[in-house]
Amino acid sequence: MLRGIHVPLVTPFDASGEVAVDAIEKLAHQVLDQGAKGLVALGTTGEVATLDPGERARVIEVCARVCAERQALLTVGVTGNDTRSTARALRELPPGVGAALVIVPYFLRPGERGVVAHFEALAEETPVPLVIYHIPYRTGQPVSAATLRRLGEHPRIAGVKYAAGGIDQDAVSLLGDLPDGFEVLGGDDAFISPLLALGAAGGILASAHLETRSFADLVDAWHEGDAVRARRLGHRLARISAALFAEPNPTVIKGVLHAQGLIPTPDVRLPLVPAGAESVSQARLVAVHPGE
Repeated sequence: MLRGIHVPLVTPFDASGEVAVDAIEKLAHQVLDQGAKGLVALGTTGEVATLDPGERARVIEVCARVCAERQALLTVGVTGNDTRSTARALRELPPGVGAALVIVPYFLRPGERGVVAHFEALAEETPVPLVIYHIPYRTGQPVSAATLRRLGEHPRIAGVKYAAGGIDQDAVSLLGDLPDGFEVLGGDDAFISPLLALGAAGGILASAHLETRSFADLVDAWHEGDAVRARRLGHRLARISAALFAEPNPTVIKGVLHAQGLIPTPDVRLPLVPAGAESVSQARLVAVHPGE
């Protein structure tokens, strides 16, 4: 279910500041045409914290429609740092959602015992499989390989988006001994190639708005054991990812997508501000000439 590249879609805005639903649909079809196995709606890349409930519902609706047409997996980000409200949000997910990406509780720092209790409680109530979002540099809560392995043994917990800021010992340990039916998806774009080399199933990658086919080919190359091709692709894509993350995500990505005519504006909502012209130009240059 989780293998391959899943693109966490940006939320485009039109000139009046409203959600550009037509542009979301266009982007969704494009990345699926180019080899993505699924979409992620309402992730950090989609600026979920700035969307009101009606806007969130419209984003899910269009993504669910596209995924149903294309027989692709739709994963929806479910935010919250307390168990009760997160469980309620899971129960309220509409039809068409195939999985939920749920972040490790942020700011509260409940400890690993609290993390286990949180996800085990959610797993008993969720209507769809859960993907743990492990990103300790945002949440302030580290989670060890042993804890992730324990959670991965629950039949309703399907995987983890692993974004620890690099390849650490826990990543090596986890991938060396995964529970049956539990997959690791890379979440740090620049490190996706080495994580795939260690056995990751795929990735949830904002950079894959661009060069989607190349990211899909990278997954295939590692899974097929073609290390020479995979290393070449991985180095090229890491340079592109670095350029796209030169400013806070998704500002540069939106700037590039707008320059390509794929979204109506490069706008983001405060507290984000649009990427500078130099960052956008550099990212476009690296995407065209990644070796330079």
